[in-house]
Amino acid sequence: MSLRLDYKKIAPEGAKALYGMHGYMTQTVPRPMLDLVWLRISQINGCAYCVDLHSRVAAELGADQRKINNIATWWESPLFDARERAALAYAEAVARLPGQKVSDDVYDAAAAQFPGKEIADLTIAIAVMNAWNRMAISFRQGPPA
Repeated sequence: MSLRLDYKKIAPEGAKALYGMHGYMTQTVPRPMLDLVWLRISQINGCAYCVDLHSRVAAELGADQRKINNIATWWESPLFDARERAALAYAEAVARLPGQKVSDDVYDAAAAQFPGKEIADLTIAIAVMNAWNRMAISFRQGPPA
């Protein structure tokens, strides 16, 4: 797979704006949970670059390697706590928007674990990762060899 376009060079202002959102997220949503959420969204979207990046970063930030390995089946794994489960279920619903909505039960479970500003920040983090995934996939930015 070869890179179609280096969007960071061609549209540096746009890339900088997305990086700015990334910086905000890393200060507001706890890590490595943020990277686990971003990893799962990237798996759903099929973004090889982001799957590679966020699996490595999650490990570097202390995520349990077993959680990283089991993120694709988190709902079946006893490794994830209630807060992580709520975040991952909510991330999947927002990333996919099944039927163009997030169900009340998924939202309520997430809001119980992430009250007020935390649910807003988590939603922004999900939206930002969807944007990054779409950039990398559209322009065929693959992981480094």
